[in-house]
Amino acid sequence: MRVLIVEDDPLLSHHLKSELSELGNQVHCASTAEEGLFVAKDYPNDIAIVDLGLPDRDGLSLIRDIRRAGIRMPILILTGRANWQDKVSGLDAGADDYLVKPFQKEELVARLNALVRRSAGFVKPEINADNICVDLLAKKISVKEQPVELTAFEYDLLEYLIRHSRQVVSKQRLLDVLYQDQEGDPNTIEVMMSRLRKKLTQAGQDNPISTVRGQGYIFEISAS
Repeated sequence: MRVLIVEDDPLLSHHLKSELSELGNQVHCASTAEEGLFVAKDYPNDIAIVDLGLPDRDGLSLIRDIRRAGIRMPILILTGRANWQDKVSGLDAGADDYLVKPFQKEELVARLNALVRRSAGFVKPEINADNICVDLLAKKISVKEQPVELTAFEYDLLEYLIRHSRQVVSKQRLLDVLYQDQEGDPNTIEVMMSRLRKKLTQAGQDNPISTVRGQGYIFEISAS
């Protein structure tokens, strides 16, 4: 899961990034609304965590700008404001859920996972596509109920393709998924795709990943 955190408290931002990264997520932190909007527009994030009290402007205006830009990723508000009016204002601005500080890490992680599953059209913590089952919580896959060993990057690529099944995904988008704001070698994607196809077919799944010349890759099987 690719998580954008927009939080100006450096200690809280550091803790959130460390805890979510330890669970295998890719995390990008921003300390201002403008930086957060830039990252939201330029990188493929699965979800955003937005603090309402940002130094340059209110988090509500950031959420409105994200929605006006046509970005549909779920947004979880972090707020120290416990009154119901602020919660309603956040939801009206385009947020999907809110969490009042202080909070437990386990609740945050559970809400993030639930929001991402719902936004992708999946209500269970797993995705199924023909013989392939993706366990979103354990970050593991199986084919015909037998586990398939993938590297972290291979898993991230396959999960992203399955979440966007029957959509052409460009090589550059996949590089962004893996490397965020760092440089990645496009040849890496080709090598990983070759390995993914081999591992899936060896496990008994007909190759589900096709190359669309000049455009990218497509996962051919509908997921549910």
